[in-house]
Amino acid sequence: MKLLPFVDVKPEGAVKAAVVWLHGLGDSGDGFAPIVPELRLPKGHGVRFVFPHAPVRPITINNGYQMRGWYDIKTWDLNDRADETGVRESAAAVTQLIDTLIGQGIPAEKILLAGFSQGGVIALHLLPRLPYKIAGVMALSTYMAVPQKLNEEKTATNQRTPVLVNHGTHDEVVPYSAGQAAFQALKHAGFAVQWAEYRMGHSVCPQQIGELSRFIQQQLVQAD
Repeated sequence: MKLLPFVDVKPEGAVKAAVVWLHGLGDSGDGFAPIVPELRLPKGHGVRFVFPHAPVRPITINNGYQMRGWYDIKTWDLNDRADETGVRESAAAVTQLIDTLIGQGIPAEKILLAGFSQGGVIALHLLPRLPYKIAGVMALSTYMAVPQKLNEEKTATNQRTPVLVNHGTHDEVVPYSAGQAAFQALKHAGFAVQWAEYRMGHSVCPQQIGELSRFIQQQLVQAD
């Protein structure tokens, strides 16, 4: 499998940790890269940010138009929105990228996985299935693919890994209820999940960015 291309934002000085941040449908790794300075991480944080580009593929709900997407969306029905084959293929590709970072000397427990919308679907899919413990997961404005398979496929590896689920109360793309359903599914499955909501649509907001920064620092910087 060819390694996913990505935007690489390296810190000044030594790299001690990494955030792998997955974009949403139709976006690219360039879309979220500008958030790094907005996080206002302390000097010498040592966190490398990796923003991979999803493959270009036809998206059924957009009349087959080719765009970057982690999987196809064939229907707006949330119970059948995520193409399971595509989700699993992208999850494998992101795992390969994480494996590469580990091979470059970043410990798995110093790698945090973040995802917005479609990217969040992949992050939440990987959380219970990764073969090694990671530092945390940030799932933003997203939902869960194949929730009915969560309990049968989960392992205990990341059972205590901190998970932050965020959603906008006015999300016009992924309903608030879908974010809540993902949160509840993880909670009932025994994962260390926490919820935060913001008065916004399908986006991120300044207050949220401050909270994301605190979460990243807690898991990757202050843990040193």
